[in-house]
Amino acid sequence: MTIKGFDALFRPKAIALVIGPGAQGQIAAVLASNLFGSGFKGRLMAVHPDARRVEGHKAVHSVADLPEAAELGVVCAKHDSVPDIIEALAGKGARAAVVITDGFGAPHPHSADACAAIGNAAARCKVRLIGPNCLGVLVPSIGLNASFSHRMPRGGSLAFVAQSGAIVTSVIDWAGARGVGFSHLVSLGDLAGVGFGEMLDHLASDPATRGILLYIETLGDLPGSARRFMSAARAAARMKPVIVVKSGRHPTGARAVESHTGAMAGTDAVHDAAFARAGLLRVDGLEELFDAAAILALAKAPKGDRLAILSNGGGVAALAADELAEQGGRLAELSSETLDALDQVLPAGWSRANPVNVLGDADARRYTAALQVLEAERGADGILLLHCPTALSTPDDTATAVAAPASAARRPLLLTSWIGAEGVGNARRRFAEHGIPTYPTPEQAVRAFMYLARYRRNQRLLTETPPSVPEHFTPDLQRARDIVREAVASDGGWLTEVASKQVLSAYGISAVPTYPAETPEEAAARAAEIGGPVVVKLQSPDLLHKTAAGGIALDVVGPAAAAEQARAIRARVAAAYPKARLAGFSVQPMVRRPGAYELIIGIADDPQFGPVILAGHGGTQAETIDDKAIGLPPLNMHLARELLSRTRIHRLLQGSPAHPAVNLDALSLALVRVSQLICDIPEIREMDINPLLADQFGVIALDARIRAEPPAAGPTAEARDRPKGAEELAASVPSGEPEGTARLAIRPYPKTLEESIRLGDGRTLLLRPIRPEDEPSLREAFTKLTPEEVRLRFFAPMRVLDHVAAARFTQLDYDREMALILTDPGIPGQTEIYGVVSVTADPDNEQGEYAVLVRHDMAGMGLGILLMRRIIDYAAQRGMKEIIGDVLRDNRTMLKLCKVLGFTSHRDPDDLEIVKVRLRLDPPA
Repeated sequence: MTIKGFDALFRPKAIALVIGPGAQGQIAAVLASNLFGSGFKGRLMAVHPDARRVEGHKAVHSVADLPEAAELGVVCAKHDSVPDIIEALAGKGARAAVVITDGFGAPHPHSADACAAIGNAAARCKVRLIGPNCLGVLVPSIGLNASFSHRMPRGGSLAFVAQSGAIVTSVIDWAGARGVGFSHLVSLGDLAGVGFGEMLDHLASDPATRGILLYIETLGDLPGSARRFMSAARAAARMKPVIVVKSGRHPTGARAVESHTGAMAGTDAVHDAAFARAGLLRVDGLEELFDAAAILALAKAPKGDRLAILSNGGGVAALAADELAEQGGRLAELSSETLDALDQVLPAGWSRANPVNVLGDADARRYTAALQVLEAERGADGILLLHCPTALSTPDDTATAVAAPASAARRPLLLTSWIGAEGVGNARRRFAEHGIPTYPTPEQAVRAFMYLARYRRNQRLLTETPPSVPEHFTPDLQRARDIVREAVASDGGWLTEVASKQVLSAYGISAVPTYPAETPEEAAARAAEIGGPVVVKLQSPDLLHKTAAGGIALDVVGPAAAAEQARAIRARVAAAYPKARLAGFSVQPMVRRPGAYELIIGIADDPQFGPVILAGHGGTQAETIDDKAIGLPPLNMHLARELLSRTRIHRLLQGSPAHPAVNLDALSLALVRVSQLICDIPEIREMDINPLLADQFGVIALDARIRAEPPAAGPTAEARDRPKGAEELAASVPSGEPEGTARLAIRPYPKTLEESIRLGDGRTLLLRPIRPEDEPSLREAFTKLTPEEVRLRFFAPMRVLDHVAAARFTQLDYDREMALILTDPGIPGQTEIYGVVSVTADPDNEQGEYAVLVRHDMAGMGLGILLMRRIIDYAAQRGMKEIIGDVLRDNRTMLKLCKVLGFTSHRDPDDLEIVKVRLRLDPPA
């Protein structure tokens, strides 16, 4: 990924408009009018094959005739002439191009090839490309309108990025009527160059942009596009709100899948999971997009989703409560103290519950008194104030009474909906003056509250500390890999049930012992060995859903019965499915777990985001019930629990007075181990564990199946960092990344970097990448630093390392940053940390900034230079070109270490207390 050249795209000093032969006259005319007539203060030039002047400015006949270099080229030409134009622009010094062409789209037989040719030309010439087939780029603050939009939007602090030009022009019109302004409006078109990931990187660091709005149709189909997006989205969401609309929620068709997991894991649900994991807020449409942006700019996100509703009408309160339930929020439970306090200020007959109905004759005084009581309710995260017009009180008086005190000290968040039209305009203006969000309908107000609640939840996912894994476990990776690769070598496809369960067992996932039997007589022998009731199942690579095919016999007692049932199954299935290949049987003990829930855990392969994990209600009716949640690997214990919490069955799993709770730690651990399995073995493409029985004693898999194929390689780090569209974008493993993990949208924990370090005093420590679970250990290590160590590392005194800072140091995107810690072997989060070194790459992956710290009680052992050499080696392996750092002038130890390692140094002219150090890196062998 790179954002090189983005200054030329969005802050150019000189622009050349290139109108090629055969360009659509009307589009070219509007484009020229916009570019020359919107107040751009830089140099503007024009190229036209026929005209001598364009918009009153002298035009030249070719790019070669331009009088000076143009940083940005704006191209309107037939698609087949664009590659040559880009090469000519690059020859004149252009570093960016916006390509507005015709002749693209699905009906055109060569559109994909033409698009690729344009992208390849831009990549070869190192020109940042927007388009083709786009509306263009608008930056109102500098008068840049390189588009054929019908109007110039007003300036503002929102950035809007979409592929569709029609969406952009609609948003411009919609926003103009509502006084909404923009820092950027960008139509990306066919994504042959700049994509959503690069735009997020640029806008995250743009001080003029306070919120980012995305309208996404696709992320593109080039290798690594999903990971680029996830890394950039997560980085941007840490800095400012990112709100997204994704079209195509209900596809007209779906690809053929064989497993329950594949059928249940729809593409839209995967996008939901990805956006939430990255900390983005997803909404359904353009109006909601701007409603969400407005509420996020106006109000602080609440701590939760518990809403108290105060109304003078039961009907509108019921509408609000219904919408809250529909959106996944909760009515706040009012405490007895709150109910008693409301009894003192409300007349007899009030609802004595939430929603709080102050009755239709409520005046401003009653509203204010009830609101003050609710503001003290600690069980409410927000208050929605509703008002219906009556002849007994005026909307203005009530709004005036509640607005001033509410704006002075809001706890919790307050939203309002004064229902009506002609009579409520002044009331709404009054709320706006006091910074109180107000909405025409109760439903809109509730949705706004839930935008805030979901945004807060997604942000919390970015920083919440996961608990340590409850037990230390090392999977038998080689055994599992051998089983899977043996299946792949023999034509791949679905592993047998026996082999699938062996893979699960290698990763510590309990499964019922299952034994193969080629004949009914062997089935009888297996039943005799097991003793007690057994289950006899047909094995066939063509019939995966054995129950539906009549291929299972339950509760079979004795060897004779096992043989008889095996024969009956074979005859029944052969008659019903004469072409199916029958591969014998499997026999397993009959498991009885009264009160256990049947769940499903599975893996599916999404075409955009790669492997995803599914969990939910299992059994033979899993697809019909359709109760599932989806997450992206890798998972930790917190993410696994959060995934389970999004299923409907989760409420049952938590238990009740009549039914003990499921062991959620064991269930979450099974998800974590499935996540590790898919990260470790790239050949696995699909998996069902169904049913997985779960109760208070733990979990056990009754049935399992795995589909395996040869692994697909991903792009190299070098290829990944080129502008997209380069024809040489190779499909191979990223530099410094284990084979197979490139297909994951989120880079997993890089276990290959783990290393045992033998100290001179005989101790053995572990050098490894930091994990989110390490936060408690990191904060504990901070308490053991001296004030001088803290000053030299953080350049300022700090008494504590708070959760927010510690989470930022431990919850890394391993694709962009790395921290190695020196710690005792053991469970992360429960071991002591003695030293840490980190490097954070820029979005171009060219320059990394390092930081290092070794505790004073470990000084003199050579650990500082060891840590520095390891992080330098890592940065070089990842393809970075240099490492930089800031060192305090009086930190002589660090400056001496940098000199030994070959760093150059110079004083910071803006801060004479800082020495800037720099090390050029050799490319990896």
